[in-house]
Amino acid sequence: MQSYDIRENKIILRIQDRVCDSAEEILSSDLFRGIVTDGVNKLVKRKSVLLDVFGKKDVSGQDIDILIETLKFLTKMPASLVPNVVPGAGVLLRNTTLFNDFIEYLYNYWRSFDRFIISSDSMGRNWDKRPYRTFNETIGFLTNLIRGMYRDIQENVTGQHPRIYRQVAAGAEVSTIAVARDMKLPEEYRELNKVPLIRQMLIYPPLILTPPMNKRSGRFERVEDNPLKGVDFGNGEWLCYPAKVGTLIILIYFHYSFAELGHSLCNLFQLAEDEDLERAPDAVYAFGVPENALSRYECKQVFFDDEKNNVLVGAVPLTAEFGYFGYLKKMVLTLHNIIMMKRGILPFHGALVRLILKGNIDRTILFIGDTGAGKSETLEALRGLGEEIIQDFIVIADDMGSIQISPEGKIIGYGTEIGAFLRLDDLQPGYALGQIDRAIIMNANQVNARIILPVTTYDQVVKGEEIDFIFYANNYEDIDESHPIIERFKDVEKALSVFGEGTAMSKGTTTSVGIGHTYFVNPFGPAQYKELHDPLARKYFEAFFKNNVFVGQMRSRLGLPGWERKGPQEAARELLKVLHIKN
Repeated sequence: MQSYDIRENKIILRIQDRVCDSAEEILSSDLFRGIVTDGVNKLVKRKSVLLDVFGKKDVSGQDIDILIETLKFLTKMPASLVPNVVPGAGVLLRNTTLFNDFIEYLYNYWRSFDRFIISSDSMGRNWDKRPYRTFNETIGFLTNLIRGMYRDIQENVTGQHPRIYRQVAAGAEVSTIAVARDMKLPEEYRELNKVPLIRQMLIYPPLILTPPMNKRSGRFERVEDNPLKGVDFGNGEWLCYPAKVGTLIILIYFHYSFAELGHSLCNLFQLAEDEDLERAPDAVYAFGVPENALSRYECKQVFFDDEKNNVLVGAVPLTAEFGYFGYLKKMVLTLHNIIMMKRGILPFHGALVRLILKGNIDRTILFIGDTGAGKSETLEALRGLGEEIIQDFIVIADDMGSIQISPEGKIIGYGTEIGAFLRLDDLQPGYALGQIDRAIIMNANQVNARIILPVTTYDQVVKGEEIDFIFYANNYEDIDESHPIIERFKDVEKALSVFGEGTAMSKGTTTSVGIGHTYFVNPFGPAQYKELHDPLARKYFEAFFKNNVFVGQMRSRLGLPGWERKGPQEAARELLKVLHIKN
């Protein structure tokens, strides 16, 4: 049994038993008829010359029926024979060159959608216990079937075999195995157990996606009651991505209308193992709740600190303005950061890497900075510049993480994500193409085009590394004698002042412009819980200086015109020199 949804530019095919197992079954399906009808209607609106296939500009339902019946026979026999068995096919096939162009249009129209297969386990097939076989039986089989059907029709229309075959992902681009499971949720949240949990995924990268928005606006606000109260999660339009965010388990529920964003989480957060789901989650986040569920709040991107049940709850409404991956990623990290602070752990907004250089030099560096400050860009420049002296380049955190003081007093850093959400414009030329076989690319033809890439392993994220250098990523100041690329702070007060002010030049990743200030460049938890963060920050910065950690700032100049690439490259060169300095 199968059903489908067409939502904007997405097709979601839900499978509980099997996919179509023949070309005729595909051509007879409601989904195929819907795609053909929509595709033809677009031609009608354009008054396309391809409509000459029908011999008229106003195409009726009966014309669609004749077309589909013609296609069924074209999978089996040459075009010259089809009019003998399908009344009306002669009109369609009187110009085979034009008809072939029409078939090419329909094939490309189908492939213009973001296509998802969700295999749910309500039939007791235990698909998640044999995922490779399941993926072969669904996405693999459907891909081969559709591609083969297209080629059979094309060859029977043209009477020729193609000289070049392109193995495009003709079926679906993403396939998911989702199972029902009773999570250890408080009674008030039992409704969430109606949502299947993703247990395995298969993707065909590169995924080129075009979500409704390409920027994030505002910050997440704390509310005093549960934003999920009364929301219906049993309507069959939700999936759950159970994510390992650092050491936390956060259940991320996303609506089908945001399917392209929800499925992209696979390149950013580690999917929780079965044993991880044996314990109660630390937080839940619903991405795409009905707009009226949040109408009582002035801000629509909200979280609730449910102290009674010891769980944090986030919610964002199902409206196009929130159709951006940043709203998904940053709310999850906000929940993570709040939990860390409540446990006495200092969260950071930045990048943490371990560099092992030739000459037995092992350094772990933390760059703290706002989005677009040059953290990731400097690291990528460093990776390229230091090939001859860098033995190993280990990413621990690309965007968010936490710092702990060990019982021995050491400063230990941890990450949260296994992936990176990067601006394409700020990467070195060719870098994205070099990673294209793993990439999810969003809004490729727009400002703030982004790429999501796996950059590290979960073991590296949670292992913990002693930090040697902590830099504020300064992207707004130019360089002169008084403002070197790398500056070391002499005392705690100066460091707290620079880090606390959080000054940065906007890079167009949000709707803000120009120079801005954000409390510790972290509007994702610390800004909402200053009463928790203030004493933690002082305690930790005092520990940094006590342990002789190099605390300073690095001027990347990424926010200055003309320095978008040169700035991070020069910062990387200077950093390589500083790394040789013994603390």
